[in-house]
Amino acid sequence: MRIAAAAYPLEPLQSWGAYQDKLSAWVAQAAGQGGDLLVFPEYGAMELAMIAGAEAAGDLERALHAVSALIPEADALHARLAADHGVHILAASAPVFAGGRRPVNRARLFAPGQAGHQDKQIMTRFEREQWDVAPGGGLTLFDTALGRIGVLICYDAEFPLLARALVEAGAEILLVPSCTDSLAGYWRVRIGAMARALESQCIVVQAPTVGPAGWCPPVDENVGAAAIYGPPDRGFPATGVIAEGALDRPGWVYATVARDDIARVRGGGQVLNHAHWSEQARRVRNVTITPFAAIRP
Repeated sequence: MRIAAAAYPLEPLQSWGAYQDKLSAWVAQAAGQGGDLLVFPEYGAMELAMIAGAEAAGDLERALHAVSALIPEADALHARLAADHGVHILAASAPVFAGGRRPVNRARLFAPGQAGHQDKQIMTRFEREQWDVAPGGGLTLFDTALGRIGVLICYDAEFPLLARALVEAGAEILLVPSCTDSLAGYWRVRIGAMARALESQCIVVQAPTVGPAGWCPPVDENVGAAAIYGPPDRGFPATGVIAEGALDRPGWVYATVARDDIARVRGGGQVLNHAHWSEQARRVRNVTITPFAAIRP
């Protein structure tokens, strides 16, 4: 399959038509380059806030509601584009009010005639302490025509047990939409994504927001580079980086990967991290604290 990871710039779009045109152009470009699986970033949907006006986009609480109100229309647009182009699309995540005062951070996956969603599991300090975004439903494994796919939204990729639960359920590809406001934040997610590819010998796709968006405070600064990672082992690059874009440069990054390569490295790699994961449990049950013995002269 050919994977396309977006380094996506947020724009102060003034109308629904402007958003529709932008998204349609991005999807058409990736599909035109042979993309089968298109991955958009965390909180990329926040550019919808400006449609409700500058005051709404500039207010933490009002921006949540403005974006959430447009998600049904955005979902219909993504579903149509997936069908028209015959592709799978992970839509940019968005705050969604799903039956409570506190919204969840939700990414939605679309394929021709199919749709599903994954909510963020572990919230960052900003989401907890200032924005009041809540964890959503549990983990979901998507069994698709392209393979078994899991989604770890940004900070979630820094927690190996979340990834491992998806991998043990059968995940071959992990999608990591991200939104980080500093170089350190980008590298935290990148290091987590690459570690998950190493531990579980799978493909991990990172798609970030990039560039300034001062008109919407929760996403005012965005730093990142789109990339596709794999295990640094047989059949994959020695660096573990299958493809990557330049830092903060908008656009698509592409890589062609094969599910057979994942199965092959899991079964016959130079190391077998995926198979040997369970051996950790019996090695960490007891930790012995042993003081150094005195050395006699």
